[in-house]
Amino acid sequence: MVKQRIPAIKKRAQKQQGIIYFGDETGMRSDHQAGRSYAPKGQTPVIKAMGQRFSLNMISAISNKGYLQFMIIDKFNGDVFMDFLKRMIRYSRQKLFFITDGHPAHKTKKVKAWLEENKDRIEVFFIPPYSPELNAQEYLNQDVKTNIIGKKRQSIRQKCTPMWKAL
Repeated sequence: MVKQRIPAIKKRAQKQQGIIYFGDETGMRSDHQAGRSYAPKGQTPVIKAMGQRFSLNMISAISNKGYLQFMIIDKFNGDVFMDFLKRMIRYSRQKLFFITDGHPAHKTKKVKAWLEENKDRIEVFFIPPYSPELNAQEYLNQDVKTNIIGKKRQSIRQKCTPMWKAL
C-alpha cells in the first residue's frame, strides 16, 4: 500500500509543481546520553551532569530537496501542529505535500478543518504507525539526539582554527 502511495504523491507533487516534506516531532532532554561510557572493571559508569534537567520538543520537516524547517516547543498539540503548518505555507510559493505519522495531534477536528480550507496550499498524508523507515525526518531526529545532544562536541574554536590558519 505505502509503496504505491509515495510514488503517487511524488507524481502529484511534480504535476502541481509542489514540494514534498516529511515531518515529525521529537523530545530532547538535557541529560540525554548517546553512545557508550567507561568505568573500571566492576564499577558502574557515572556520567556527571550539571544543573537541573530540562526537556524541549522539536517539530520539524525536511523536504525531498533538502530544505529544513523546524520549531522548538515546550509541548506538542494540535494547535502547535497547525501553527507549524501555517508557518510552512507562509514561506512557500509551492504547494506542500506533507507526509507524517498518525499522531493524534495531526488529526484533531480543528486541524482537519484548517487543512480543508487550505487544501490548495497544503495536503497532509499519513504513513502507517510504527514505520519510521518510511519517514526521512527520523534521520534528522536521530542525528540531533546522537550527535548534537548526546555527545560532547568540539568547541567552535577547535573547529574553526584550521580554517583560520588557512586564510
